[in-house]
Amino acid sequence: MFDLKKAQLAANTIRMLSAEAIQKAKSGHPGMPLGCADYALTLWYKYLRHNPKNPSWLGRDRFVLSAGHGSMLEYSLLHLFGYGLSIDDVKNFRQWESLTPGHPEFGHTAGVDITTGPLGSGFASAVGMAVAGRYFAARTGLDAAGLMPGKIFVISGDGCMMEGCTSEAASLAGHLKLDDLVVFYDDNSITIEGQTNLAFSEDVGARFAAYNWRVLRIADANDIAQCDAALAEAVKSDGRPTLIIGKTSIGFGAPNKQGKACAHGEPLGPDEVEALRTNLGMPKEEFAVLPEVREFLDARVTELVAAAAEWDKSYQAFLDADPARAAKVLAYTNRTVPADLRDQLLKAAPLDKPVASRASSGAILQKAAELVPALIGGAADLAPSTKTNLKNETDFTAENRAGRNLHFGIRELAMGLAGNGMALAGTAIPYTSTFFVFSDYMKPAIRLAALMKLHEIYVFTHDSFYVGEDGPTHEPIEQLAMLRSIPGLTVIRPAEAHEVADAWAVALQTPGPVVLALTRQDLPPYDEKTAAAVDVARGAYVISDDEDFNIILIATGSEVNLALETAKLLRENGGVGVRVVSMPSQELFLAQDQDYQEEVLPSDCPFRVTIEAGSTFGWHRFAGSDGLCIGLDHFGASAPYKVLAREFGFTPEAILSDIEAFYSCEDDDCGCEDGDCGCEDGDCGCGCHKE
Repeated sequence: MFDLKKAQLAANTIRMLSAEAIQKAKSGHPGMPLGCADYALTLWYKYLRHNPKNPSWLGRDRFVLSAGHGSMLEYSLLHLFGYGLSIDDVKNFRQWESLTPGHPEFGHTAGVDITTGPLGSGFASAVGMAVAGRYFAARTGLDAAGLMPGKIFVISGDGCMMEGCTSEAASLAGHLKLDDLVVFYDDNSITIEGQTNLAFSEDVGARFAAYNWRVLRIADANDIAQCDAALAEAVKSDGRPTLIIGKTSIGFGAPNKQGKACAHGEPLGPDEVEALRTNLGMPKEEFAVLPEVREFLDARVTELVAAAAEWDKSYQAFLDADPARAAKVLAYTNRTVPADLRDQLLKAAPLDKPVASRASSGAILQKAAELVPALIGGAADLAPSTKTNLKNETDFTAENRAGRNLHFGIRELAMGLAGNGMALAGTAIPYTSTFFVFSDYMKPAIRLAALMKLHEIYVFTHDSFYVGEDGPTHEPIEQLAMLRSIPGLTVIRPAEAHEVADAWAVALQTPGPVVLALTRQDLPPYDEKTAAAVDVARGAYVISDDEDFNIILIATGSEVNLALETAKLLRENGGVGVRVVSMPSQELFLAQDQDYQEEVLPSDCPFRVTIEAGSTFGWHRFAGSDGLCIGLDHFGASAPYKVLAREFGFTPEAILSDIEAFYSCEDDDCGCEDGDCGCEDGDCGCGCHKE
């Protein structure tokens, strides 16, 4: 039975633990945990389906604290509901190597389903969780059996409602009628600067109603009975996602700071913590949990664990009844890929003529989807251009939850964040796609994916100035450098169809997020000998080599063939020995051992040239201090791509000229003949790059 008196005592315990932990840390956000304690306690006790003894239980609902700055609310709940978070962990809030970091972190603290911090990101990712849950349930029949999907419960705040990603995601969720979503809006009218009416005066309920959401209201969300009534209504679907607008008082219970901006992002202060304690009638001992609260919540945990065990029995019976169906379920939950994935994808690659890598990717994707059931995705209104539509599959819609093609609309940021939610669902390998230059819109989502080590794939096409006529707004220059700067993100820029097949195999087997950067223009396939050397998994490899080479050309993507053509000119014109290295992924290459790196780029050959149709930022790491980095350190222009290649110096002749100019002597007094310095030690004082 839901004892309101004991529930109130438990909610007040959440308040005290939160305020005390934040005060001890001398850092944090007490206002939101104090204001939302009544709703959160009601949700976790009575409505959230979860198993504290198995935080990753498949049958659970999901809890998303989109207002992640209120993390002590979640940590207090995890402690009180027996998720293994000790009172010492609570006391260690925001400290080195603690299980209670400043914002919740997925994979770090048991029971935390998502990393949140950037406001609105949790809300948008919850939409992806709902999509993945619906898809998995429909594909496996778990929905018809009444076992899946679970609901997605979100707590958001004014900041979430102001961020654009929330608007994008809410619009999509309403369109798709994702009725598994129940979002609580902590409507306390306060942000850091003061009253929200400084910058925010819209009718949020009307906005969400226009998005096709059901809108419920709690006049006083600091009243447990009112929270209970609203949640009872919210869990009964009317075919739409639900927004509960709950009026709360920030810092509720703190007599001198309640309802004020100062309660938002700074500790209450020792005196106010004591005033809170007195006002709530809580024990004088710090970090105390009364025995009656322990008994009340422990009894509920016992019920939750028992309910989960009953679900597990039904789930196992569902699997045992049909071995083929069981195998399908496991293919999703394990995100299974076949052992011979690479070979099978290579057979699907178009190798008989020059094709754009976006086109070869599209052909390979069809086979990948056939081999990997967990693979699901779509584009931001660009599937015909990015070649990411699955031809033998239907669309995911409000009427068809088994559809595999997702249409995100022109909502790149929401798409990226929803992709994160899909990956977090644990039954999908999501891919999302747009033009490479629009990865700028997705950067916050990609960063969070890397932080959470999520298995997802980004298909970014039109990857350079070769976009041509669309001009500089659509021609990515610095995006490769930007994405390579994100820790934990693997960026792959394949050179042609063999490498594209290999890149997809790597992407489907890499545990973290992977970017595939693909061309608009056609690329000739490697000959049989060159193709045999392809090894994208190692990041870089030799594709053309002279026994006695004097210079190494390093290139990626569409510039690999340019490097091969330039090498041919070097050999013909100057008798220079050349090694050509394809480096589709800097990250994968740097992950190799030093012996392999030395084998590919021997340190005794300092004459290196990198070639890439983008910013040269970061390339000196491989070129070295004596190396030449050829790229584009300015914005592009509008013209046919062949004209741009000529004007920007991306022809074999222009590259050869750049190399000759860089590695020639310009000092008339050093005695060099034809720019070929005769110094034995290379130290003639002329500044020449040649020995």
